[in-house]
Amino acid sequence: MTDSERSRPPTSVLLPTVRWTEACSEVAAQLGADDELLVICDTDDDPVAERRSEGGGSDDDGRSEDLLDRVRVVLAGEPEGCSGKANAIAVGMEAAERDRIVWTDDDFRHPPGWLAGLNADYERQGPTTEVPVFVGTDPLGRFFEPAYVIGGTLPVSRGGIAWGGGVVFERGDLRDGEATFLRDLRRTVSDDGTLAEHLDVSAADRTRTVAAGGSPRESLERFVRFLQITRRHTPLATAFNVALSVGLASLCLLAPVAGAALVTALSGATYARFGVRRATFLLAGPSVIASPVFLAYALTRQTFVWGGRRYRWRAMFDVDVESV
Repeated sequence: MTDSERSRPPTSVLLPTVRWTEACSEVAAQLGADDELLVICDTDDDPVAERRSEGGGSDDDGRSEDLLDRVRVVLAGEPEGCSGKANAIAVGMEAAERDRIVWTDDDFRHPPGWLAGLNADYERQGPTTEVPVFVGTDPLGRFFEPAYVIGGTLPVSRGGIAWGGGVVFERGDLRDGEATFLRDLRRTVSDDGTLAEHLDVSAADRTRTVAAGGSPRESLERFVRFLQITRRHTPLATAFNVALSVGLASLCLLAPVAGAALVTALSGATYARFGVRRATFLLAGPSVIASPVFLAYALTRQTFVWGGRRYRWRAMFDVDVESV
């Protein structure tokens, strides 16, 4: 352990998941002597819940008994009036015993130094979020990649928008207090969108590659969810993006060569800005042409599916939940 790790405040890491994944082991291996990892699932039926009797892990994970004492599995229960993710984070915040909090997810790699890097970011600039790059794992997911890099990665990198996969803050940083924040979490869908409403956050100078999709249906549901989140939390930006999408699609249809060259160059420049070495930037042209159709579909959808539940999100704090 370095001197900086010894001097920093202890940290509670919240990781919602239904099963013990490689990400859990990666984060657990980075805990300091006074840190804790809370693996948060829904109910006893989730596979990771079996580890509750083992202190959050087992010796075959290559961890010492001392480390097992700092890994806890927390049951959040079924959500009522909010998303499963928001419910898990709210329960995790209440169960966490440290003042400094880190949120993360189980769908990307946490390399050695990941936790130390976030803590160093906090010491330098306060609440900090890492920057996600969503990489499609199915044809439709890859088709959406340019839109995710331009409409997701780029805005987060500019600061002010939190990404729940990698964000560090302290309870006292929440503008309206923790109780108000938790109340809002328990009646909405987006955990990180709600956090951004209560927290001033800066962006780290690095990205994390996140798998997006799995099947075309999952990619479509993710697209709908992402747009619904931005619609609720940043309505003016969403209106601007819709207008821009229609304008670029019109340009590509009316002047195909110039339009395709422009959007491909913009996409390629954005990929290069974040070190994304994927040929999917070449899909920017067809993606832009199709985007008004997908946007219209996403904006008119009354429900979307996420994590085995269907959500009807009528207003920011009006959510119906049902199993699928």
